[in-house]
Amino acid sequence: MKALVLFSGGVDSTTCLGMAIKKYGVSEVLALSIFYGQTHKKEIEAAKKIAKYYDVAFKQLDLSLIFSDSDCSLLSGSDEAIPKESYAQQLLHTNGKPVSTYVPFRNGLFLSSAASMALSNGCEVIYYGAHSDDAAGNAYPDCSNEFNLAMNQAVYLGSGKQLTIEAPFVNLNKAQVIKTGLELGVPYELTWSCYEGGEVPCGVCGTCRDRAAAFEANGVVDPALKGE
Repeated sequence: MKALVLFSGGVDSTTCLGMAIKKYGVSEVLALSIFYGQTHKKEIEAAKKIAKYYDVAFKQLDLSLIFSDSDCSLLSGSDEAIPKESYAQQLLHTNGKPVSTYVPFRNGLFLSSAASMALSNGCEVIYYGAHSDDAAGNAYPDCSNEFNLAMNQAVYLGSGKQLTIEAPFVNLNKAQVIKTGLELGVPYELTWSCYEGGEVPCGVCGTCRDRAAAFEANGVVDPALKGE
């Protein structure tokens, strides 16, 4: 294996998966999905479908126990409601803190776990889909370029300089991510982004709003919504 992709089944990580497969070939890529105690498993179900579509090696990891004391609104143990506003609107009420759907240090934990798995499978690089829209306003601080650089340095040194992190979208917005994916023919119709676990996306949570705007900016209808 050459590359491990942190793979949620959403737009950003699926685009990363498409990029890694194009660069290294499907036989050299490992997709890793992590269950962290979220309220639904639609993301994991989407990830499995996409892994099957690409015929790529796929592994799952359960880290839900680590977040069992968190009151993040994305988690099954929380009684907090998932906000139905854009991230910009949510940040008006946080006093500079992350939004309520920020899972504590999630990307740090995921990247550290992925590093161990990547080294065990002979990988030389980890891909993950952080982008600038998520980092804006400190909404998700573990999506920022500063965080990425620090984690990359830690993983590189801690792996004996065998492993690096690639965050190809960390300085791009979601519309630019989707532009890349459309050029790659990424199967966006199979992806799931909504924070709710219904039959269809809710359309009003932060990530639904972000996704809709990004597809609209590219002049296309979200393929996941065409069947509605």
